[in-house]
Amino acid sequence: MNELTIRLEAGSPSPLYEQIYEHIKTEIKNGELPFEERLPSTRMLAKHLQVSRSTVELAYEQLLSEGYIESLPYRGYFVCRLDGIVHLEERKLVLPRRRAEQKPVYTYDFSPSGIDVNSFPHNTWKKLSKSILMEENKELFMLGDPQGEESLRTTIAAYLHQARGVSCTAEQVVVGAGNDYLLMLLVNLLGNGCRVAMENPTYKKAYHVLASMAESVAAVEMDKSGMDVEALERSGARVAYVMPSHQFPMGTVMPVKRRMELLLWASEKEGRYVLEDDYDSEFRYKGKPIPALQGFDAKGKVVYLGTFSRSIAPSIRISYMVLPQSLLEIYQEKGRCFSCTVSKVDQMLIMRFLREGHYERHLNRMRAVYKSRHDVLLEELGSLGGICEVSGENAGVHLLLHFANGMSGEEAVARAKKAGVRVYGLSDFIIGRQIASPTVILGYATMEEEGIREAVGRLREVWK
Repeated sequence: MNELTIRLEAGSPSPLYEQIYEHIKTEIKNGELPFEERLPSTRMLAKHLQVSRSTVELAYEQLLSEGYIESLPYRGYFVCRLDGIVHLEERKLVLPRRRAEQKPVYTYDFSPSGIDVNSFPHNTWKKLSKSILMEENKELFMLGDPQGEESLRTTIAAYLHQARGVSCTAEQVVVGAGNDYLLMLLVNLLGNGCRVAMENPTYKKAYHVLASMAESVAAVEMDKSGMDVEALERSGARVAYVMPSHQFPMGTVMPVKRRMELLLWASEKEGRYVLEDDYDSEFRYKGKPIPALQGFDAKGKVVYLGTFSRSIAPSIRISYMVLPQSLLEIYQEKGRCFSCTVSKVDQMLIMRFLREGHYERHLNRMRAVYKSRHDVLLEELGSLGGICEVSGENAGVHLLLHFANGMSGEEAVARAKKAGVRVYGLSDFIIGRQIASPTVILGYATMEEEGIREAVGRLREVWK
């Protein structure tokens, strides 16, 4: 072929090379330019169309890059074979539009999982970040220890011993980006046939992670002291996941007698462990902090799990796990192939935040903030005395309301929704089809005192 008839429009918003490219592409797709048809040379086509040669070369280069034509040395340009080409312009699939979900608008949200982000220590965090990044430390940008940097693990071990009564060395600490990662790592260490028991109701996110990784998860009923050990025995589980210092969502503080029963259960058979999730032990409003279960463990049966997500911010994504000696040996053999999921910069930041006393000062501020909101909420709930009773108010950043007026938890949630207030039914945290008691959960970490007063006022009106 020596020429192509292409109508070029000088006033078109499309450049000339693009008009040439679009014309040839359309001709090829429509079959007007068949397979192996030779195209005119760039020089000849440029002369025929009275454009510069570079304009034609640009069009040909685009067609070459998209595979519509090919260039054969010493022969020229040829149309490529496009078997089974689909003319998308002629067969456009009309997909049904998804209706945008109408999310309910809440004026107030008693979320049990939030924190007060306004109290984040921005200035301290910025100063530490700047200081760390200004150091000429090339090692900071190299792949580090799979367990986490030793300086951070040493600092965490010292903090846990002082604040939580945990007995461990830096060697036993494994650092990871959130509890999800550490739970997956732990199941890998426990190996095949790992059946986990969880209190019911429980923290649903942990349940979903374990259910996707472990052989199975058994929901074990609770009594006023926490997980029922006899039911745990019947479940056939090897691992008992518990939150002894402040069970979520029930707010139960496990007494010493039940703790000893759990440790006895774990020691009766080889391969049994208690997984202690100590997610918010920093916040307690009555009496002294409850020591961790791990501190009572003399036989290496407790895996301790902690996080900075609740005390600093969820986005920090730094959690830690303390392994007993038996699992530490397995980790050294099987677990060190997994790189640490937290950057060295973030690890050094947290390490200095703890060592220089910033963490302790931050916790003291947050305890005061949450204690004030806790007290305001309890004061306001006093007017609901004939409607519901309060429990779980001595620790953490949420409490429970148990209805005594015949109203179900679902109805209470629905009425609150109409008033623009979001509360959470206990049924949201139950595994399986167990019938939930008429209970709702109120978290207060994200709400200011005035907002708490206004929200409870609205609940008072709709729950009468």
